[in-house]
Amino acid sequence: MSKDQLTNIFNREAFKFDFKQMLMDAKNNSQPLTIASMDLDKFLKVNQDHGHAGGDAVLTGIAEVLKDVVGEKGVLYRVGGDEFAVLFSDTLREQAFLIMEQVRAAVEAKEGYGDYAVKVKVSGGIASFPIDGNDTATLWRKADQALYKAKLAGANQILLAYDERMVPKTVHFTETQLERLSLLSDQLEILIGQWPEPLDE
Repeated sequence: MSKDQLTNIFNREAFKFDFKQMLMDAKNNSQPLTIASMDLDKFLKVNQDHGHAGGDAVLTGIAEVLKDVVGEKGVLYRVGGDEFAVLFSDTLREQAFLIMEQVRAAVEAKEGYGDYAVKVKVSGGIASFPIDGNDTATLWRKADQALYKAKLAGANQILLAYDERMVPKTVHFTETQLERLSLLSDQLEILIGQWPEPLDE
């Protein structure tokens, strides 16, 4: 079965299969492919305070936020307990960043999920073919590393994977990235809220 039973979005097995196929298509068509890895901040506390039923309500609600914001621009997956992934075909990483930043802001703005008055936040990491890697394992690892850095930097943010030397006034983005994000943000009229397990082949 390719769907996650709780959230009704695609599951990890579907993700692994689609990732390989979409990367092959991206290579054949000389197009970018971007992956976003996202999970909840301090999800364990949600389960501790509200039980597994409350945790399930939150996960279902997060999936709905992803559906509403991402829409047909990407394909959604639940790849772990509270971890989600999005595959964006023919999409630059800066474009994917702006979409995932909208997801982050929408989650932060929600006051509750189902019958549970609980507020949660999410963090994410983004990597893109060809600039961040040429295979699924490398791209997944770099997206996951960016997610980990987002957690270390205070959580509730989306970070791009990148090895270039960073702009002195920020530990998160290069000068080129900031210029591109600013331009895309203006074009899409999006207000940026913050600038702040391996995948087997």
